[in-house]
Amino acid sequence: MTGVETERPSVAEGSGLGEIDRQGGRVDVDDKAMINARADVNQLLPLKYRWAWEKYLAGCNNHWMPTEISMQADIALWKSTDGLTDDERRMIKRNLGFFATSESLVANNIVLAVYRQLTNPECRQYLLRQAFEEAVHTHTFQYICESLGLDEGELFNMYREVPSITAKAAWALEYTRNLENPEFRTGTFESDQAFLRDLVAFYVIFEGMWFYTGFAQILSLGRRHKMVGIAEQYQYILRDESIHLNFGIDAINQIKIENPRLWTDEFQAEIRRMLVEACELEVAYGHDTMPRGVLGINAELCEQYMHFITNRRCGQLGLEPVFPAAENPFPWMSEMIDLKKEKNFFETRVNEYQTGGALDWD
Repeated sequence: MTGVETERPSVAEGSGLGEIDRQGGRVDVDDKAMINARADVNQLLPLKYRWAWEKYLAGCNNHWMPTEISMQADIALWKSTDGLTDDERRMIKRNLGFFATSESLVANNIVLAVYRQLTNPECRQYLLRQAFEEAVHTHTFQYICESLGLDEGELFNMYREVPSITAKAAWALEYTRNLENPEFRTGTFESDQAFLRDLVAFYVIFEGMWFYTGFAQILSLGRRHKMVGIAEQYQYILRDESIHLNFGIDAINQIKIENPRLWTDEFQAEIRRMLVEACELEVAYGHDTMPRGVLGINAELCEQYMHFITNRRCGQLGLEPVFPAAENPFPWMSEMIDLKKEKNFFETRVNEYQTGGALDWD
């Protein structure tokens, strides 16, 4: 299908910052749309997509802060000479190095690109909550870095200096070109499809695939009672990310329903290629972070896990799987997502905490 121009909303209509139309009628729910809506984006009610509002409420109910969680056991283990193997330390540091800047990259994409183009107010309400959660996640890695006394420059520059991490960041940045273009607007076949492609890249791949090897690594350590403070924080991040992913899937599928002409056979083939490329990059990252593996987890199991996850993402988008059927080697990951905040799985929560610099190491 070739590109067909559609009437494009004005900047004022899309931003919600234009002049008030004093003669405009009240918004009807049928006027609301995911993209290119002519309806007033400032008028939340009546809700059209209750799934978006429910995710906003779920995010609020899941509120947490990293500083609620004690790092004392992690600090003691990190500073001990025999508590962690060299392979475990490598895995932890590279894991933290990937996440430290990835959360900021996702937040920039939400605030500077996605929010501008989604013209539905209840979806925007959720995006505001998600943007705050991305800030909390970035705060988490600052808190961990400070607590363990890690080299800040090393940790926060790994996305530039470690090839397996750089490769993922560089791939993702290819899908922020619209972020860098202040003139980008949805409203044509090509631009609408470009925006849909970007949503797949950031919600389905970046948050829905590339975070999961890292989650499995740290939560596997936590299951063996190592780095339990970090593991508890990762549980809460995983729970947040599961809602982010589900919101993104719902948003993509709703745009498909409202704009079926965008979901061409050629575009579906392109999305499947993106998923394969992303899986390959994540498999390479797994081999880099775990060249010999550690107890309970290794690169081969993570590769199997990523094949399982990639096929699952295909199914959620209505696409055929890209890999032969694969079993989930980490079924306990699902249990982590369902964890209630009030249930302290690793029993590390205390009322007061200290960072590494505040403790006296004799």
